[in-house]
Amino acid sequence: MKPSTLAAPPPPTAIDWSLPIEGMTCASCVARVEKALKKVPGVLSAEVNLATEKAQVTVDGSQTPVEALIAAVEKAGYVAHAASTPGTEDAEPVHPHDNTWWPIAVAAVLSLPLVLPMLGMPLGLDWALPGWMQLALATPVQFWLGARFYRSGWAALRAGAGNMDLLVAMGTSAGYGLSLYLLFKHADHGTPHLYFEASAVVITLVMLGKWLEARAKRQTTAAIRALNALRPETARVRRDGQDQELPIRQVRLGDLVVVRPGERLPVDGLVVEGASEVDESLVTGESLPVAKHAGDKVTGGAVNADGLLVVRTSAIGAESTLARIVRMVESAQAKKAPIQRLVDQVSAVFVPVVIGIAFVTLLAWGLGTGNWEAAILNAVAVLVIACPCALGLATPTAIMAGTGVAARHGILIKDAQALEIAHKVRVIGFDKTGTLTEGKPELVQADAADGDRTALLALAAAIQAGSEHPLARAVQTAAQQAGAVPPTASQLRAIPGRGMAAKVGERDLRLGSSRLMDELKVDLAPMATHAATLQAQGRTVSWVADVSRQPVLLGLLAFGDTVKPGARAAIAQLQQQGIRTVLVTGDNRGSADLVGKALGIDEIRADVLPEDKARIVGELKAGGATVAMVGDGINDAPALAAADVGIAMSTGTDVAMHAAGITLMRGDPALVSDAIDISRKTYAKIRQNLFWAFVYNAVGVPLAAFGLLNPMIAGAAMALSSVSVVTNALMLRKWKGSRP
Repeated sequence: MKPSTLAAPPPPTAIDWSLPIEGMTCASCVARVEKALKKVPGVLSAEVNLATEKAQVTVDGSQTPVEALIAAVEKAGYVAHAASTPGTEDAEPVHPHDNTWWPIAVAAVLSLPLVLPMLGMPLGLDWALPGWMQLALATPVQFWLGARFYRSGWAALRAGAGNMDLLVAMGTSAGYGLSLYLLFKHADHGTPHLYFEASAVVITLVMLGKWLEARAKRQTTAAIRALNALRPETARVRRDGQDQELPIRQVRLGDLVVVRPGERLPVDGLVVEGASEVDESLVTGESLPVAKHAGDKVTGGAVNADGLLVVRTSAIGAESTLARIVRMVESAQAKKAPIQRLVDQVSAVFVPVVIGIAFVTLLAWGLGTGNWEAAILNAVAVLVIACPCALGLATPTAIMAGTGVAARHGILIKDAQALEIAHKVRVIGFDKTGTLTEGKPELVQADAADGDRTALLALAAAIQAGSEHPLARAVQTAAQQAGAVPPTASQLRAIPGRGMAAKVGERDLRLGSSRLMDELKVDLAPMATHAATLQAQGRTVSWVADVSRQPVLLGLLAFGDTVKPGARAAIAQLQQQGIRTVLVTGDNRGSADLVGKALGIDEIRADVLPEDKARIVGELKAGGATVAMVGDGINDAPALAAADVGIAMSTGTDVAMHAAGITLMRGDPALVSDAIDISRKTYAKIRQNLFWAFVYNAVGVPLAAFGLLNPMIAGAAMALSSVSVVTNALMLRKWKGSRP
């Protein structure tokens, strides 16, 4: 084992900058921008996020002005905007116009008439359009709609590298140029076989892939926007005895903030007045509302239920819990190692090799035979057979087929990268509440002091009549199922943070927490041991008492979250796939053990704070395993982003779905296994497609170079390679999930 080393701390003058970057199209672009930034003197670290199109750079402020960073990016062939400090700007895409679909539609309309004649050729039908009409249709696709490939390819050349766009530009230009040459050479002898359709279709399909990629980028940044949306824009601040509405940015540490029932808490702080129950499920993952009294901490973003609270502000702005979660999501996304797509890796070598072969072919035939026309045709045939049609289709067609069939089975894959990575997953972390359990309380036990359970439920339902509290609804449902008829109650009132009070006839009744019972001097000793056992199992215990004269304990009610049907079978299916399961929850150890053991989960991590979930995912990844995380709450967002693959339940929050690459459209844990299975099958198709695409090039390029493959046959071979790749990908449509 290597001895651990500690990284040197950054100098005291270190400054963090966020640089929006324009012009990046692939993972190789990310690598070039990072390389350029790291060469700048004084740069301590540089990480580029393709999804947000931003570079996070830490510099020694004493010797590295931000202008030097911008100049380095521009020298590498990209555009950098004015910098800002990270976390101060909204996460918006750099190119909002990338979501326009009309260029793809126009390209498809112009390309379709060029492709249709190919369908008639096997039947002996000649539907070919006149050459000038083919030229008119292909030219706007090539030079207007396809201009982006020329710009990106030129930027790659200037940076001394090759990318997919350069390959597209070269290949389609070769097909277009050859067609133009043949059209004018044989203008007086009928229409020869042209290759305009090849160049137009390649550009159309690659544009479609770029559009799908841009959609995935925008959905990634939506996670941070959704988190920011939880922050109220104003707060009711009490100053000099007066309550006034102020913008949240004007709230200061130590200010008293008044939070009315039903409002979202605008700041982190300590309760100084009032009592209430606070729904923290969106922030902490706790499934039940939490009672808050003077001296208790509250978190911004949580929802106040039924009492008025006065909170002394303890954290604002960047130091609030919600802001820290936002930063963790941003950091986890930025630190994801960009995957070097196999096509981009090959393109960097493939492009100069193909150019070299074409040049050698031109010289060898021209100098060797003196027939320079044949030399040009053979050289162009090399470029035509090397046109990245099948290479460009190999990955997107498999991904489109895989995501399409997955969507029909309730699995929404928003990120192609997640689909490609998920096949390697060997460890899956699960949140508990709302993911493996229903996420809503149910009355799991009602024990009466006198043994009459039905009478206890009737009284409890009477006290809770008309209440919309989750526990009240659980009591009313249980009473209805038990056939208990609630008597008429009067003087119903909520006791904020403690429970409910009501009168039934002459009886003065209370239903609430142990704190309320202690205040009323109710003797809980007869059922205390039983209550402690239930609480150790993760149950929430409430008490029912009659305080008309001498306080008398009537019984206890135990609430708990129920496991989703099929959750155990889903865990077993994952284990059969060779995947280790880990429960990662903020709930207490008793509740976590109860659920984990019932489901047969391999490892249980309980009492986990939201900021620690991402750390635990990092620990699971440290052994080299590919890790997926399944969750549904805001508190899961950092862990979803930190995992190699984030999987969210659509029954949860929008934030979790935005942070995840895969969303399960039903709250069914069995879909997790299905998502892994479709990923494995899709990745297999990608590998098969790339193999055949490379085979066509590996065989076709030498044949063309030796003059054994004229451009017409080269075009046919290129079309055949595309058909085989698409047909192979479409076989994914036969995939069946775990349920129809």
